[in-house]
Amino acid sequence: MKKIDMHAHPIPFKTIERIERTPAAAGGTFVTPQELRDMYDPLGIEKCVILPIVSPEAQHVWISNEEAYRLTVEYPDLFYWFCNIDPRIDKNSPDSDLSYYLEYYKKLGARGVGEVTANLYFDDPRVLNLFYHCEKCNLPITFHIGRQGNDYGLIDDLGLPRLEKVLNMFPKLRFLGHSQKFWAEIGSGITEENRNGYPEGKVLPGGRIVELMRNYPNLNGDLSAGSGSNAVMRDPDFGYAFIEEFQDRLFFATDICDPRNVNNPMLKLSAWLDEAASTGKISQLAYEKVCRGNAIALLES
Repeated sequence: MKKIDMHAHPIPFKTIERIERTPAAAGGTFVTPQELRDMYDPLGIEKCVILPIVSPEAQHVWISNEEAYRLTVEYPDLFYWFCNIDPRIDKNSPDSDLSYYLEYYKKLGARGVGEVTANLYFDDPRVLNLFYHCEKCNLPITFHIGRQGNDYGLIDDLGLPRLEKVLNMFPKLRFLGHSQKFWAEIGSGITEENRNGYPEGKVLPGGRIVELMRNYPNLNGDLSAGSGSNAVMRDPDFGYAFIEEFQDRLFFATDICDPRNVNNPMLKLSAWLDEAASTGKISQLAYEKVCRGNAIALLES
């Protein structure tokens, strides 16, 4: 069964190399369609969702909505797409009519919004305005959580109280959670010092993500990157149970940005899921939903 990747960042052509926060990570470029196809074939991935990059905090190069849409026209067998709206566009105001833009891109085939990376608080009035219009236009939203300053992503405190606030405020809006500060809280015992990393070992009971997903059916999990894959793979018994419990709201994803990601441990999630299903550690139904079915239901409904 071919998988659908719910989170990738391809670009039409090679651009300037980026400067990373650490010298070892410097020099990368975004992945082209052919590079992505070459990476997908060994992983059994059929298509992905392009997530444009439109906020200046996120990267050195923007991937515009127009470029994302054009890629889906040129490579319909490889790409779906989300549009992306920075909450500060138009007039940097909480009363901007963002539905105007969302409806335009929705007519061009956008199936959601994201990855939202603006470095604003979850409950900043401008962000709440974005959520309001996404709910109004029936477009799910993928978000990244970051720290305040020198980072990218929506800002929340330890324990994710602001996320819970917006889950309450917008019950009909599907949120797809992503990033270290989201997935680190799958278990308890997380501190300000370690919430931006990749916790190891057993997942301690009482994790905030489990609690929020049980209490708010509009919260979904994007299993991309080292954060998402680590959340379920680091403690296999916990991961199997988590996948079974939330099989309707978890999405296989990679977060491939750079062709050098071919050696990134996050790509081991594909084989891990294959092995879990083939050995009966997770049900075939849960496997099919997480790898493909949930994505198809969201993208082709």
